[in-house]
Amino acid sequence: MLRLQASTPLDTLWDHVLPPEVKMLPAELAAIDLLLSDECFLAPFQKRWAVLHSGTVPRDGRPTIPMATYLRIMVLKHKYGWGYETLLGEISDSLHLRRFCLIPLVESVPHESTVRKLTRRLGPDVVEELIRGVFTKACRERRFRPRALRADSTVAEADIRFPTDSGLCANGVRLIARAARKVRKLVSDVILPKVRDRSRSVGRSLRELSRTLKKRTGEARAAVQRLTEKAADYLQTTIREGKRLLAAVAAIPAATPEATPAATPRAVPAAKQRSSRRRAIDILENTVALAERVVEQVALRFAGKKIDNRVVSFADPDARPVRRGKLAKPNEFGYVVQIAEVTQHTQKGARGLLLPPKLRAGSTGENTLLSETLDEIKCLDVSLRESAFDAGFNPEVTTTAMGSVGAEVFIVGTPHAGSRRVRRRLARYRVGSEGRISHLKREYGLGRSRLRGTAGAQIWESWGALAYNLDALAKGTFKAPRKRRKAKGNIPDDRTDLKEEQI
Repeated sequence: MLRLQASTPLDTLWDHVLPPEVKMLPAELAAIDLLLSDECFLAPFQKRWAVLHSGTVPRDGRPTIPMATYLRIMVLKHKYGWGYETLLGEISDSLHLRRFCLIPLVESVPHESTVRKLTRRLGPDVVEELIRGVFTKACRERRFRPRALRADSTVAEADIRFPTDSGLCANGVRLIARAARKVRKLVSDVILPKVRDRSRSVGRSLRELSRTLKKRTGEARAAVQRLTEKAADYLQTTIREGKRLLAAVAAIPAATPEATPAATPRAVPAAKQRSSRRRAIDILENTVALAERVVEQVALRFAGKKIDNRVVSFADPDARPVRRGKLAKPNEFGYVVQIAEVTQHTQKGARGLLLPPKLRAGSTGENTLLSETLDEIKCLDVSLRESAFDAGFNPEVTTTAMGSVGAEVFIVGTPHAGSRRVRRRLARYRVGSEGRISHLKREYGLGRSRLRGTAGAQIWESWGALAYNLDALAKGTFKAPRKRRKAKGNIPDDRTDLKEEQI
């Protein structure tokens, strides 16, 4: 059951005993609290909940935590960069944060698993609607006048280790064996084939491989290939055993009674046991499928063939390698995300609001994501005058696309009809997008997604963009540039002449 606001009033009897200074929020949090007090920010949660329970009979089950509280908790998380456990611990220990999150003193703080699971369940659509709501509120109530757009793409790294072929083989062997043990435990009423855990054997190959890499001779390359193929052979054998187990499970008649563990004090419900069994089988099937792709990648690599859609992690199968051409970090693994900022002017120190970030797995063209960014601009009914991009955007395609919103296009390294002064102004304005991305990665955690999968990365990036927009709107940094006063009459430039005239 969806609950939007807390049932207990925020001011209880204990709050009247506290000094007035304790109940006053810091200026920064007070400004954000004033913004989030608008009821329009709760509408996306109602809309998403209706989609989740469409076509089903509403249940009078356990109510959720208040969505107003959840929204403020997630804003604090991305504003201060805390993990879920640290975040809820800080809120529990701070009267200011409790009051900001609308949690009365007589109620307990939600558990971190509740917030974590709710974030996944709501998905990225709710956060994108909240970002649009902040943008609309700024235009309607804060006199924010969109005039210019600057957009650039960066990499949101996946939360994985640096991938190697031998390391992926070792992970595949370990994960298939673990998933097979769980399946055999849940289907204990039938004798099933075993899957041997070859982690120790693969580990010996990895240690020998690390010693081989220290050699500076030409024999090291041949030894690396031999040891990597050996690890792939171990994984291939484990895959065959995993498939044999899956075939045996599939051959079990549906009417066979499922075993209930005798050591448990209470009998496990049949429906819950069936869902656990189905989930364990699905995990084993997915792991075996990914392991087959890893074995194929190893064969293609040593055959000198191109590898398309390379798997770099079992934990995050959606992550892909991204080659950015940077000297310090030529290859990154994760997702390409486009950050688009709309500002009121293009002068020095311009600061605006972010549109909902657009994200794709692997290397993605700039203009592919720009089309989705333009859909956001049209959805918000915004008309622009100028836009600035780097050389990664196609001039013809970008000019045609931005013409639909009435924006003049400036792309670094391409001809522009404006004067030299205009070109320098737009070039400086475009460079500001690099600084904005660096600021977002450093302060709001957009550089590395802690949620796995494409949907998880989209959720993470969107919450960071929402926290930034609320900060920017609360600080009131949207000020129009000062207009330069035109000189009246002929004022001499030489100060000596000016003094002589004054005399």
